[in-house]
Amino acid sequence: MAVVLAALAGCAGMNTNPRDPLEPLNRQVAKFNDDVDAVLLKPVATAYREATPPLVRTGIANFFGNMGDAWSSVNALLQFKLQDAAENMMRFSFNTVFGFAGILDIASDLNIERHKEDFGQTLGRWGVPAGPYIVLPLLGPSTLRDAIALGLVDRRGDGLHYIHSSWNQDGLYALRVVDQRANLLRVGNVIDQAALDRYSFTRDAYLQKRRADIFEDKELDSDGAEPKLDGTPAPSGQPASAPKR
Repeated sequence: MAVVLAALAGCAGMNTNPRDPLEPLNRQVAKFNDDVDAVLLKPVATAYREATPPLVRTGIANFFGNMGDAWSSVNALLQFKLQDAAENMMRFSFNTVFGFAGILDIASDLNIERHKEDFGQTLGRWGVPAGPYIVLPLLGPSTLRDAIALGLVDRRGDGLHYIHSSWNQDGLYALRVVDQRANLLRVGNVIDQAALDRYSFTRDAYLQKRRADIFEDKELDSDGAEPKLDGTPAPSGQPASAPKR
């Protein structure tokens, strides 16, 4: 019993970030993810990038991006971001019809901007706190709010979820993961070279990006500080911060 208490005390001593109360566990999961990446994902993504012509990779990335535009439109609408919702739906419509199911990004050529939104952002805009930072096995950085939104809602808004053939669905899931990892190869190298602590760097970058995704206009609190990283609740009945246009 004394050994267990000492181990718990040691874990508590490691944690210095109030946003990351599960840091010892998160670090173990992050190490597992890094090991899987080093052994499997990164080599496959590197081979994919070297073997696939850039034009083909662009078409594949466009296709998956187009599938995400429809769900982004729904979430923008739920946040009352009407212009963003309209632009995302216009992107999806134009690229699906005229861009061969999104392989060609006609909408960008027409200067129709993409606004990525997910249900975690929607919850955050309406004042749901982010909760503790957590690292999901294989999926990586998240928060409690975003993980619940991903598992219960976002996966149902994913267009691949509705492909009935399990063979085609699994293949497309795998291709999307490899394509996304290939697009992050250079970013990973920069992190390895710049970060003294890869875990802390990744955590802080993720939390800052999620704050920027939700508080787009960077409104200040009454004391002049930016909104807190834990997703401070908005005033009753109002989004956390309505974008100024």
